[in-house]
Amino acid sequence: MLAVPDMAAPSAGLRQRRPGRAGAPDGAPGAAPAASPEPGLATAAPPLSPGTFWLTRIVLLRSIAFLYFVAFLVAFQQNKQLIGEKGLLPCKLYLQDVKKYFKGKVGLDALSYAPTLIWFLDWSAMDSTLDCLALAGLAVAAFVLLTGCANMVLMSLLWLLYLSLVNVGQIWYSFGWESQLLETGFLGIFLCPLWTLSRLPQGSPPSRIVIWSFRWLIFRIMLGAGLIKIRGDRCWRELTCMDYHYETQPVPSPISYFMHRSPWWFHRLETLVNHFIELVVPFFLLLGRRMGILHGLLQILFQVLLIISGNLSFLNWLTMVPSLACFDDASLGLLFGSRLRERAARLQLPAARGQRLSLGIIFMDPSWPLGCYSCRSITKERTEVILQGTSSLDPNDPTAVWEEFEFKCKPGDLRRRPCLISPYHYRLDWLMWFAAFQTYEQNEWIIHLAGKLLAQEEETLSLLATNPFAGRDPPRWIRGEHFRYKFSQPGGKHARDGKWWIRKRIGPYFPPVNLQGLRKFFEDRNWPYPVQD
Repeated sequence: MLAVPDMAAPSAGLRQRRPGRAGAPDGAPGAAPAASPEPGLATAAPPLSPGTFWLTRIVLLRSIAFLYFVAFLVAFQQNKQLIGEKGLLPCKLYLQDVKKYFKGKVGLDALSYAPTLIWFLDWSAMDSTLDCLALAGLAVAAFVLLTGCANMVLMSLLWLLYLSLVNVGQIWYSFGWESQLLETGFLGIFLCPLWTLSRLPQGSPPSRIVIWSFRWLIFRIMLGAGLIKIRGDRCWRELTCMDYHYETQPVPSPISYFMHRSPWWFHRLETLVNHFIELVVPFFLLLGRRMGILHGLLQILFQVLLIISGNLSFLNWLTMVPSLACFDDASLGLLFGSRLRERAARLQLPAARGQRLSLGIIFMDPSWPLGCYSCRSITKERTEVILQGTSSLDPNDPTAVWEEFEFKCKPGDLRRRPCLISPYHYRLDWLMWFAAFQTYEQNEWIIHLAGKLLAQEEETLSLLATNPFAGRDPPRWIRGEHFRYKFSQPGGKHARDGKWWIRKRIGPYFPPVNLQGLRKFFEDRNWPYPVQD
């Protein structure tokens, strides 16, 4: 039987009909007035439309603020020991050398060579100055992260503060993700209105030029990384790089230990997937909205896998940020509460779309040189520098007991499990990995480190995980030993003994040194002579 709507009670519609001419259109004489909502009754919110980026801006700004927060936290906890007044490479000496090179003047030449606010701050208390810059950055980043509100002033301040640290950080800030964070943060400035502090600043929609600048950034990062690999180490072309990567990367994670033992065919597949993500997927951005969203999902998933399988500082987290620009409001709506979605939907209405664009519309991506850790070359063997100290009067005494200093995260103790710290970054651990491929003459700071360990300086010891001389007299001698490290075999003899690593001594890295013997070395470099605390 066919169901006919409203035929069960035909009189109901007749009883509700108001006097007036039948068939009269709304607004015509005799037509019933249009119904209006009852007072206090909200109308249904319009759905979120694709192609707008109000919610995307909130996600981008909070993500950038999170990375700034991590970076400033690392700076606050490590800068004094690395570039402070008694740091391994004091930034005060670096700035004095720059000033001397430019004939003792802090002019445009010096400012352009090392642009930093520290030129105009107090150098007599450099530790306090570095702390103030880091704490100011932490405070602003925390505000943006927690509230989702930002303007050009706050984002510019974050960028300027971090730029000031990077440009005096010397080798400790020489990693590619520092410039990548600055470029990403610079784009974030132009996402915002000039003064207004609101998650959804009415009248200031996100500039499409800036959104596409973020997409251009992730396009360059991934395609550039892929091309560098193909043109670099031949193992990327032979699909064999992953046979070594997990074991030889700077700071392996616990997952790296197991991934290293994957079958050969899995490592080949990993390398192919890497080439697909870096060389093919970036072009999805040019194929419309849906393919752009797929690009963002694939890039974020790829970075998550890299985070799990290694500790590349905040690089992988940072690389996810421009990928977020691939998602519009319609695709991000589920991440927000109903009230914010309703406000964003109303800003998408035609009347709102005619409002002025934010200042970001005038910005064009400067395409700064971008370098990042992209594994251009894969080392086939892992070597480590192990620092050892002894209380023996004679370092050449065969009965001397040498005890090892343990770093926060880099391999040392064979029984210590690899750490998982990303997005945090231990700068000294990373530089120790690089130093193992070179000589101590190429890394003079490591002798400075030895001197500070001889003096048992507390600030320097805070960069280490364990100090074998804690609560005892300081060591009389420090030496560097060179070892080759390899993962133990899961389930094998060494693993059953609790060892994650096995190692074999290569030879000395630098000979035994004592504090008195280093005095001339320190004086020649104007380094402060370590004083026992």
